[in-house]
Amino acid sequence: MRQGKGSHMIHIFATAALLWLALTALRLGVIENGLLPDDCGPGGTDGALVCTLTWLLVQSFLEQRLGMTALLFGALAFLTASRACAWLGWLAGVAGMVLYNHDYAVVGGLLGLCVLLRPKTEQPC
Repeated sequence: MRQGKGSHMIHIFATAALLWLALTALRLGVIENGLLPDDCGPGGTDGALVCTLTWLLVQSFLEQRLGMTALLFGALAFLTASRACAWLGWLAGVAGMVLYNHDYAVVGGLLGLCVLLRPKTEQPC
């Protein structure tokens, strides 16, 4: 059974809304409340899992890395009509907008969204 256009759009926006809710809870509940450990070694190298996860989280939004990832995948999706790249660009864009990477994340997310909302067509060989 083929999905209708309306249910396809609901799927796209519901997935983004769930990611937005989870990341907003992480941002407001953990990051901005100062609940991240501050006694970790540099680079999360002290071996504790929570320190490594904290380091990875912080690295994801430093120097616009999350936004640049969204822009890269969104541009690739737009140029190649790849729905996989479009999903990565869209969801990385949503994540970047929540986690302090607005500039590039907005563009990458919208490029990915344009591809996702485009009707599916047969790709030429």
